[in-house]
Order: sequence, then structure tokens, then C-alpha cells
Amino acid sequence: MDSDLAESVSLLQEIFTRRGIEARFGKAEPALLAELKKTLQLPPRYSGFLQAADPVEVETVTPVERVRLFPASRLAAEQNGQTATDGVTPRGAWRKSWIVIGRSALLGDPYFLDTSRLDAEGDCPVFTCMMGTETLKPTLCASSFQQLLRLLATAMEVALGFGDGVMDDEDEAIFREQLAPKVKTIDSAALRAGHWT
Repeated sequence: MDSDLAESVSLLQEIFTRRGIEARFGKAEPALLAELKKTLQLPPRYSGFLQAADPVEVETVTPVERVRLFPASRLAAEQNGQTATDGVTPRGAWRKSWIVIGRSALLGDPYFLDTSRLDAEGDCPVFTCMMGTETLKPTLCASSFQQLLRLLATAMEVALGFGDGVMDDEDEAIFREQLAPKVKTIDSAALRAGHWT
């Protein structure tokens, strides 16, 4: 795992500890990882993440979203079923280069890598899209997987000041306003895409 990715993983692990939320990271089995690299064509940086910090039980918690990252053992199964609720694949259908790495625990929408946009560091952007609609409209979440981890950690840190009570629309708006400048610092393209704000 390279130093940028290691730093992002460390930030995520630290905020779970500070928030008192249980999270378990492990190490993906080498044989499973080798198989996933072949069948799913996992990007190098994401493979490095699974090798060093496989998200065995990791779900981020903020007032507006909960993102459950999938461990290596569930990745193959999670690639199936990317269809609308009526069982019909939406227009702009699921692409082979999209690898689901997590899901919204609130809405069920997938978070996925777009491996057709691999960068020089072996990383690629992360998108989400609303399922159960006629057309898939991917929204950028982060310009790279490494940045996604940093954004998740930052969102959980901003959430520290909001408590665990039920939030109204005004509270959600305040949370997003406090998160926006931090997202801009980490990944301005993600801020412009609007997923976090």
C-alpha cells in the first residue's frame, strides 16, 4: 500500500475509534485476491487496500449517509444484481468496467470504481447512482479510491458535532455546509459533482 493510501486508511480507522463506532479491517486472503484481480480486473491501488486493510466490517456513519464498504470475500457476489427493482436492467446499463465496492446502507445504491479511467497511480474514480430508475446516471463521489477514503473519514469527522439524534432538513443542510469546504480541499471535482453537498 502506497503512502497516500496508507494515510487515508489511517484517517478512516482513527475516526472510527474517535467516534466509538466498531469497524474491523483485516487482510484479504492472497488466493482470493489473485482470483479477484483476474475476474474483476481490480485496479492496483484498490488491490493494495484489500491486501493491507480489507474492510471486513466497515460502515461509515454521518447524518446524511452510511456507506458500507465490502470485504474481498463479498466482492464477486456484489457484482451481480445491478438491475432496477422490477428486475429490468435500466437504460445506460451497467458497464463491465464498473466494480461495486460498497453500498449505501440507507438507500441501497452502489458505490463503484470505474476501471476504464485508471490513472498513472493505479487508481480510478468512484461513482454512485440511484438504482430503481429508468436510466442510470452515475455521480462522481471521488476522483480516486484513495480520495474516497479521505472523504469518508472527513464526513465522519464533521458528523462528530451532530450527535446521534434524528435530524431535520435544516440540520442536514448545516452538515452539508460544514462538509463542503473540506470536500473542496480534498477533491474539488467531487464537490462540483454535488454528491456530498
